Amino acid sequence: MEINLTPIGIVKNNITEPKRKDWETVTSEIIIDDNLKEALYRIDEFSHIIVIYWMHKLPPSQRSVIKVHPKGNQKLPLVGVFASRSPARPNPIGITTVKLIERRDNVLKVSGLDAIDGTPVLDIKPYIPDHSSTSEIKTPNWVLK
Repeated sequence: MEINLTPIGIVKNNITEPKRKDWETVTSEIIIDDNLKEALYRIDEFSHIIVIYWMHKLPPSQRSVIKVHPKGNQKLPLVGVFASRSPARPNPIGITTVKLIERRDNVLKVSGLDAIDGTPVLDIKPYIPDHSSTSEIKTPNWVLK
């Protein structure tokens, strides 16, 4: 099966390399295609949004990675790529919940987006606690290290 996706916009910021630890300090703009700006109607009533994007700079060799050390830390256990937040994965899709600072026409100003300048945005969803989180969460100890 083939799936075709069309970006709805693009990330603009001053970050050119994905190797960072302080993404929460990064402010970005998401420029939504003009023909979709009406789809942003009332998005600014939310404090946070979920941004889904395509990690376009991931080299093809990284798309065949099956196991990783989380956060690239060799002291953490080797895990399957689907048990990690590693960018190396078969489909380089990123997803991040960010703070929505403001909307200006077709531009969303956000903080905490871990995407570099020029990243294609695939979708945006509002963060709604009842839909986006659960109270019964279990994570392994190595995630917290």
